[in-house]
Amino acid sequence: MSKLLETATKIYVVVLAAGAGKRMHSALPKVLHEVAGRSLIRHVVDTAQSLKPEKICIVIGHGAAQVKQSLTAAEITWVNQAQQLGTGHALLQALPHLDVDGITLVLYGDVPLISQDTLHKLIHVSASEYLTILTAKFADPFGYGRIVRDPVTSKITAIVEQKDATQEQQDINEINTGIMLVPNTLLHSWLPQLKNNNLQQEYYLTDIIDLAVKAGLEIKSFEAEKKWEVLGVNSKSQLVELERIYQTNYAFNLMEKGARLLDPARIDIRGELQCGSDVSIDINCIFEGSVILGDSVQVGAHCVLRNVKIAAGAIIQPFCLIEDAEIGEACKIGPYARIRPGSKLDSQVHIGNFVEVKNSQIGRLSKANHLSYIGDSTVGQNVNIGAGTITCNYDGVNKYRTVIEDDVFIGSDTQLIAPVKIARGSTIGAGSTITKETPENQLTLSRSKQVSISNWKRPEKNK
Repeated sequence: MSKLLETATKIYVVVLAAGAGKRMHSALPKVLHEVAGRSLIRHVVDTAQSLKPEKICIVIGHGAAQVKQSLTAAEITWVNQAQQLGTGHALLQALPHLDVDGITLVLYGDVPLISQDTLHKLIHVSASEYLTILTAKFADPFGYGRIVRDPVTSKITAIVEQKDATQEQQDINEINTGIMLVPNTLLHSWLPQLKNNNLQQEYYLTDIIDLAVKAGLEIKSFEAEKKWEVLGVNSKSQLVELERIYQTNYAFNLMEKGARLLDPARIDIRGELQCGSDVSIDINCIFEGSVILGDSVQVGAHCVLRNVKIAAGAIIQPFCLIEDAEIGEACKIGPYARIRPGSKLDSQVHIGNFVEVKNSQIGRLSKANHLSYIGDSTVGQNVNIGAGTITCNYDGVNKYRTVIEDDVFIGSDTQLIAPVKIARGSTIGAGSTITKETPENQLTLSRSKQVSISNWKRPEKNK
């Protein structure tokens, strides 16, 4: 824990998110584009909240209403920057919300991968009293502001932007990430002093470095250990780059904890994935929301799992879609199965190819192996549902439930017209349409008498 967080010093976070993001070529505000299923700004806010700050201010401008709408659940102080006149001007708009006795962490809405750990280390270096900047060293620093240091003391003396740098300064590979900690007393003094005497006629936040040097104040720094944490998004190609970085890191973290990924380059986690021991995941699987995989779960190729809990030993075969559902121990699902929201499968249930289950509970050892629809149903234990069986749960206006009790056998191509109850031990003959409750342990069927029509001819196409 950082020294700052151990003391009573109040920490404020200001997220700069007012830019238009013209290079994204999109009507969507830049900070609302997504990495791993969350908007860029959502990543930043989640990390900021983990620091438990006194206040989080977000400076908005372009697409302000959309940005605010995307974060309605978070406790945010919104600050409007009507004209985007630079980073210094943006922070100046937030100044009335920053108490003099605190310290402010400046983050950016388009730098989504900055970690809590790195920010804790930055705060520790600051010790609540220094202007402290986060730096990084890039092999190719082109486009970034360079950190200029005194050759003797190594103290920071300036930040020089690419376009203003001499050839010698351009050879410097330590860059300014833009992320910094500034005591609020200094912000209240310095921000009103900023000038826009530059080609862009903007107020640069980095100009406070000059003010600190002129005041004889020491400027602290911390170098980001993982360079990808400070990468920003200015284009769709950079967005894709960060997506792959995020997914690769997540995948290797899963493998370090024991999961087996057949190809870590072909997996997407758009939320949180928890894996027990000996979990195996094949290629091109997507995990969204909160997904929990128990011990020895196997997930076949090309599956999509969304807000799912899967118990130990279950096998999910290729090309399955499972969402908002619970799968019991040793179940076997798929291939090509769809388990829809509200479904709960007990242990050792088999749901086969092209079977859809929706808002239904299915008991232990029950099976629906082929081409069936089970919707709004309660299915008991040891039930066999034949191919082509449909629970007809919708009359065009209302939906009704089907109850299938234990030890039922339902023949192929059967329609169960809800609301209906199939009693314990019933056998339903193939091709039946069942509209009334069946008696226990009896064969029930509804078929017309089989007839053959002589002299019948198939219809022909009109000439």
